[in-house]
Amino acid sequence: MTVTYDFAGRRAVVTGGARGLGRVAAERLRDAGATVEAWDIDPVAVAGIAPVAVDVTSAAQVEAAVARAAALGGIDILVVAAGYGGSRRPLESVTDAEWRQVLDVTLTGVFHVCRAVVPVMRRAGGGRIVTVASLAAKEGRAGLAAFSAASAGIVAFSKALGKELADTPVRVNCIAPAAIDTEFVRVMPQAAIDAMIARSPMKRLGTVAEFAELVAWLCSDACTFNSGAVFDLTGGQASY
Repeated sequence: MTVTYDFAGRRAVVTGGARGLGRVAAERLRDAGATVEAWDIDPVAVAGIAPVAVDVTSAAQVEAAVARAAALGGIDILVVAAGYGGSRRPLESVTDAEWRQVLDVTLTGVFHVCRAVVPVMRRAGGGRIVTVASLAAKEGRAGLAAFSAASAGIVAFSKALGKELADTPVRVNCIAPAAIDTEFVRVMPQAAIDAMIARSPMKRLGTVAEFAELVAWLCSDACTFNSGAVFDLTGGQASY
């Protein structure tokens, strides 16, 4: 069931907004009336969403994009969905360069964007920030040590920032999904998809609509007493 939210007059930024969960979030906010910018290192045209080329690993690019968005009317909603999982491989074969790339995109990118956006929201007197981690943050994933570590960092970062801003009208919360049925999952070998489904107590992948609805609620005025919370979207798979 889709709940009706009215984000008319609000400006939203979604990082990683060209594809995957970022695009799903951007489209849901657009459909609820928000003016949406999708920041991505490789932006694509999506109806009703402004594509903006931003590399979240570059503090200078992020700061310039935030300054431009602030001048256009501010940033009321921020969804930080940019991430990079790297290749699944044993730890001893992970190179320094790949380790840094995964952490730079997935974790340091969250820091760059939030550091630049928080002052904008403070001055405006409110806002909503939603970070996107992964079930790997809690469970760990064999062969994905860098991504698991980066995702765990997002969880801890979101808890810390949520506490830091709890006495303001800015709310910061995190979503930690298991496998969601996106284009990134669909191109995996069927055996890998079957293994994901087998791990789920519900014996299925999550849907993009389920993810989008959680994003919409966390960005809405209905979410008021949650700050620094981590919301599992795992079909019962998370063990804590």
